[in-house]
Amino acid sequence: MALLLLILGQQGILPLGDTADPPDALPTATIAAALTDSPTSAPTQAPQQTAITAPQDIADYIFAHGTLPDNFLTKSEARQLGWDSSQNYVSDVAPGYSIGGDKFGNYEGLLPDASGRKWYEADANYTDGPRGAERILYSSDGLVYYTNDHYQTFTEMHPSGK
Repeated sequence: MALLLLILGQQGILPLGDTADPPDALPTATIAAALTDSPTSAPTQAPQQTAITAPQDIADYIFAHGTLPDNFLTKSEARQLGWDSSQNYVSDVAPGYSIGGDKFGNYEGLLPDASGRKWYEADANYTDGPRGAERILYSSDGLVYYTNDHYQTFTEMHPSGK
């Protein structure tokens, strides 16, 4: 049996070590590589990601970690991977990922306001295709809200079991 070790190089994943039939360099890139200022071109698709998408699961993650799960990309990060909301879907360029982490203005004042509080948004229940109306809104000081009607109404969320 052949032993195949892979290393990540500027041209993608490269084989290293004893292989029976050494393959050509595999043109694979990761989101981390795509989001750096490296001279390599951005991939046309991000690697598959196990997703946390249910509103309560996202909220619980935020309560526990103070940030979104790893399966969220900001709009800017998704654009760097080739996402254009007028031409394709997030799932086309980043399967398993959702949009999240961008600032939310709260211009209508429907969410609680406090000095220094910043709001951020994240898609909820997104798997593929067009982005829906469901969002999680979370604040810099630990509040989490859910909307299923694209910012018309909000429900405060709490950690599971509380």
